[in-house]
Amino acid sequence: MSGQKQRHGIITGGTWCADHNKLVERWPNEEELVEIISEEIRGGGSACNLGVNIKRLDPELPVATIGLLGDDSDGNLLLQQAKFEGLDCQNLTIVSGQRTTFTDAFTAQNSSRRTHLFHSGISDKLNPNHFDFSDVESRILHLGLPGLHAQMDVPWAGEQNGWAAVLKKAQTAGLRTNLELCSLSPKRLNSLVTPCLKYLDYLIINEFEIAAVAGQPRDHIQNTDINACILNAKKLLNGTDIQLIIVHFPLGAVAVSQDGNYFLAPSVNMPSNSIIGTNGAGDAFAAGALYGLHQNWSVEETLRIAHATAAASMRHIGTTDGVVGWSECIRLASEFGWHNQLH
Repeated sequence: MSGQKQRHGIITGGTWCADHNKLVERWPNEEELVEIISEEIRGGGSACNLGVNIKRLDPELPVATIGLLGDDSDGNLLLQQAKFEGLDCQNLTIVSGQRTTFTDAFTAQNSSRRTHLFHSGISDKLNPNHFDFSDVESRILHLGLPGLHAQMDVPWAGEQNGWAAVLKKAQTAGLRTNLELCSLSPKRLNSLVTPCLKYLDYLIINEFEIAAVAGQPRDHIQNTDINACILNAKKLLNGTDIQLIIVHFPLGAVAVSQDGNYFLAPSVNMPSNSIIGTNGAGDAFAAGALYGLHQNWSVEETLRIAHATAAASMRHIGTTDGVVGWSECIRLASEFGWHNQLH
């Protein structure tokens, strides 16, 4: 890819969202009351979380972002957080008269499971015209989230959707590309992501997302089928130029390369009393993985820092609050220990 050796840094684009985090004892049944134990407002969304996490892992690495914010308290909070963390916010734009995208993010204390109620707000206004890579010096674009941006989810400039149009534009400019997904129906995920595959260099997703995109949807109550993860990844690699697909799941992750080789790595064996919340753990994993890829680390080292970053994030209810420097993440992971080797 032209100019790749001179490029340095990561640019995130897409979803900036205010997470209204609420910790509850358990998720209620309909017409049942459950007390909110604590609440806070933090930055969320793929562009926010990954950008902040990368700066936490390595404050010296340049991170820029592209997104839209509303002209309200949530938007001002997100912009101030981005600036505080050291992100280049030149293309993080506040739009007058619009509501910032927000999520009521509930974490159940008894299970650490999450439930999200989403308001799209300004996200519906984002489109490929907001993405200009002509003067960008970053090496990797991290883009998300398909299904949450009305104008990005429809055909654009001859492509089946705006996501594909932006990824194509980024690759043409010399960037490597990664796409982050969220919890949509398998059919919806498949229809949105399939047109993007030809413009991806990396794909870092979970076991349910890879199954959906590969056309082999799985139920969330099913146990992890590692062989299915590998087969689904190989199916997506076939006929595309994707260099590496990483599939993560609770006990570990598998990285599958274009030549069909794969590497398995167990996750961090965190004690249950150290897990405060899993909201943002997937974003943290992706941040660690992209950091390793940016630094040209081996696949083994890349999966190790990805798992370590995810584990660090789970120590707090906020999506980015628990992430620290990459060496400290590795130290914490070693302190907790690792799950048994996967087969």
